Amino acid sequence: MKRSKDRKAVKENKLKKVWGFLWEENSLLSWAAFFIIVLPICFLIIKFLFFPLFSLVFSSPLPFVIVESGSMEHNNANFETWWNSSGIWYEASNITKEEFLEWPLNNGFNKGDIMVVAGSEKYNQGDVIVFKREAGVPIIHRLIFLEPLGTKGDNNLYQLGEEKNISKDRVLGKAIFRIPLLGYLKLVFVDIYNSIK
Repeated sequence: MKRSKDRKAVKENKLKKVWGFLWEENSLLSWAAFFIIVLPICFLIIKFLFFPLFSLVFSSPLPFVIVESGSMEHNNANFETWWNSSGIWYEASNITKEEFLEWPLNNGFNKGDIMVVAGSEKYNQGDVIVFKREAGVPIIHRLIFLEPLGTKGDNNLYQLGEEKNISKDRVLGKAIFRIPLLGYLKLVFVDIYNSIK
């Protein structure tokens, strides 16, 4: 009985030492061990538990999207200022300022924001949707036309070619919530990776 208690105490002591080494010690070796041991475990948990769970909850194969470009930015302008410079295209497409103001995320969003995306049976004009491209990362832009589906980035002067006539099977969901700028953490690592590639 005493021997099993001693073994248990030794195991607990070893775990405390490892925990202290990884989380509390501030040495170069501790940091290296953290990056080698903890980060891969976190990555695996996020990839194989977190994302599948949220994909199920939000009915979307891509429940979180990091905005990688400034195509939906309103350049920190108030709506009136933005509309005065960008509203011409919408008015030419029979979309009034009043209609635009009724749309979700009508002040746009920024590079580095994380968008929470949910699947839907119905998409409305003005929704911000995510859709698969022919090649490359998905696009997150505003749904402007319903028949056929067509989008446009709020900050773009015109529609891109691949934004016209989007088939419904390419739509991954619509943005329902915005987490400002938190995605920059990933974008910094992607930029570093791309620069050394």
